[in-house]
This record gives sequence, structure tokens and C-alpha cells, in this order.
Amino acid sequence: MPEKRSKSTSAQKQMAQEVVECLKLAIQQGAPWPRALLEAVAAWPLAEERLDGVDYQYLLLGEAFDWLTLAGRLLSEVDGLVPAEERTALLFEGSLPSDDLWYQFENLIGPEKRGAHLNYYYGVIVEEALLLSVEETVRKERRSQGLPDSEDLYDVAFRRVYGETQESLLHAFRQEMTRPDDDSITITELKEFTYWLFKRRVNSSESARVASDTKKGLVRLSGMNGLT
Repeated sequence: MPEKRSKSTSAQKQMAQEVVECLKLAIQQGAPWPRALLEAVAAWPLAEERLDGVDYQYLLLGEAFDWLTLAGRLLSEVDGLVPAEERTALLFEGSLPSDDLWYQFENLIGPEKRGAHLNYYYGVIVEEALLLSVEETVRKERRSQGLPDSEDLYDVAFRRVYGETQESLLHAFRQEMTRPDDDSITITELKEFTYWLFKRRVNSSESARVASDTKKGLVRLSGMNGLT
């Protein structure tokens, strides 16, 4: 199915600007910045935008909500109003100053974005962790056989999870999205590709295998804090 990009209307762009202004005002008036930020995330109307020459994709393939990319975009508008170390902790570690806010996270961002966030969490974050877990398993197997690490560890893990090479599946993904086969890949496209791989794996695997793989990914993430 060819890729469909959403087109922002002038009304949506105006709403986005109003969200930014409300965020600034809330923080200036003393509201805790994390809560004000999550409320701004809930009200945000755009799936993507281009700002100052930078492309921002918040909703991957129309389904998976990359909320930290939006958080970074919004926090850039309130530079100086949020402590730099707390901003860095959120964007690079997925950590907020108050753990209590994580318990309110889903309610604060609203039901629509909550569902899309779960798509991103399982389809990108957990999927990346699954591949890392399998790569580590391959490494352990080789070391137990007295074999050294090699450059093809990732490729072996990739084929073990998806049944084909990364190159062939990236080509298939780009064909489906009607995109050119470039030599390079952006961070956003890599996330989209990962989500596409997740959906492909789930749709082609037995439910027991899907559950097992999901558990592997979640176990690998068990030591992480925050919600990404």
C-alpha cells in the first residue's frame, strides 16, 4: 500500500501555535512543567510538520505515536523555562522529575494518543529490545563454542527474528511505501521500518511465538526507567 502523508490544515497549524502559547503561559504562571507538557501533548493536533527546515514526524505510519519527538519539539519553544538537566533527562533517558506523573501519563495524554503510544512502545521500543536480546543470545552461543565476535552478529540476529536479511526487508518496506532505495536511512525512517517489521512479524507468526518474543523484549527493557 503506498504511503499516505497527512496534510496539515491552516486550522490545525493555528491550533498547534495556540498549544505552544498555552504551554509557555502555564509554565510562566507556575504550573509544573512536566504536567503542562503532557497536557500540551494531549492537545497537539499535528501528525507531522516542517519547522525551520526540520521535519518532525510524530505519528509513524499513521499509527505509532512518537511522543518524545513531540516533547522535544515543544520543549524547544520554552527554552529557559525548563531546567536544562531535567529536559535532557526526559529526552535522552525518558525520565521525569516526578515518578508520580508516569502513573498519570496515559490519562494526561488522552485515549487516542494513549493507543498510538502503545503502538510505538511495543512496535518500536520493545521491537528494538527484542532484536538486541536475540543478538546477545547469538553472541553467547558463539562464545560458548569458542568463536570470536564477528561483524555479522546483527545480520544473524535479524534473520533469526524476521526470516530474511535487513537489506531485502528494507527494500520491501520502501517498495510498499513507494520510496526510493537510498543508501542511507534517517532516524525517523528507521523507526518506521522497525514498526513495519513489528507488524509483519506479528501478522506472520503464531500467537505463542509473538508472546514469547514480546516477553524477550520486555525483559531486556526491565531495567529501564520512564516511558519512551
